[in-house]
Amino acid sequence: MTENMQDVLAVASQSGPTITFFDALDFRRLGVLEVPNEPHELCFDPVRRRLYATITYRSGYYHANGGRAHELVVIDPDRRRIVDIVDLAPERAPHGIALDPSGELLWVSVEAHDAEEGALVALDADSLKPVRRLSVAAPGPHWFTLTPDGSRAYSANKEAPFVSVVDIGSGAMAGRIEVPGSEGIAASRDGRFVYVAAPKGDFAVAGPVPDAGVRVVDTATGAVVRTHRTNGLVFPVHVTATDLVLAGELRMRAGRAALGVQEPGLLHVYGKDGAERGCVEVGAFPLTITSSPDGRYGYVAAVSSSTVTVVDLERVEAVATLHVDRVGEPGAHGLAYIPAPDGCGSAPTGASQRPARRHA
Repeated sequence: MTENMQDVLAVASQSGPTITFFDALDFRRLGVLEVPNEPHELCFDPVRRRLYATITYRSGYYHANGGRAHELVVIDPDRRRIVDIVDLAPERAPHGIALDPSGELLWVSVEAHDAEEGALVALDADSLKPVRRLSVAAPGPHWFTLTPDGSRAYSANKEAPFVSVVDIGSGAMAGRIEVPGSEGIAASRDGRFVYVAAPKGDFAVAGPVPDAGVRVVDTATGAVVRTHRTNGLVFPVHVTATDLVLAGELRMRAGRAALGVQEPGLLHVYGKDGAERGCVEVGAFPLTITSSPDGRYGYVAAVSSSTVTVVDLERVEAVATLHVDRVGEPGAHGLAYIPAPDGCGSAPTGASQRPARRHA
């Protein structure tokens, strides 16, 4: 008998270290699972009903960590228990994670180590054994995205002034898109565009960041065709099922520039035509975004406040704030939306199922 009979939102807390499960309709906390230090990103495999959590560092965060980890935690999201911990060594610092459109491969980004450059590593989705390693020609790939047809991968690289374009079929680099260091990245549902958050996060800057925002890349030409500009740095970028582009902007406290002293962030909502539909305040330091399968609701995990803001994307309005346990800094990070087994649950779709305002 499974415990989860409804759609669930899973949230990783880096310093918990935990995965917290919330009912996706009424936001009740369903359970908390302890995991190894420090979970970063989550990915749900709907075919095998597995939830994956990358364990990136032993403590801390990028550029200020207590050692790079090398584990992938495999979780049964229905019974909320760990079923396996996969050791990815000699790879180090697995972070970004995505299921190939074919459902046969699980891709993970890893930082450079020894003589190896940073790379995208493919695991067989059944056995979770590594089967391919594709270099991105940069040391610090963090987030990446796959085109809907699975033919190319685009890697955002913190330490390199370009986004890496990798041909998955041949395994070769297919291009470099010049950007001044990059953070979040996402592909449009038709594969025509890739959205890149740039420049790289720099906590020495307390005021407006020149040229900050989301670059829109035409995948046919590799050219940046426009930029959604913001005052502060953008970290997470996400594309919904309805082709909305969601971007989380970081806001620093006046006169203070350090991790952990952020003001509430902003979620910007853009249409596919590039027009901004609206903006809503979210938690401090938005770091990960996901959305409901129908594209009605967005979920923004903020690592400094350790919260998840639920946003009605039609109204561009926050409707709930979920609080995630932490032990010091940092807090809420990775997100995964998990539909109920065999369609048993009720996704929060349509006006009749609009969540009430709530703080969990």
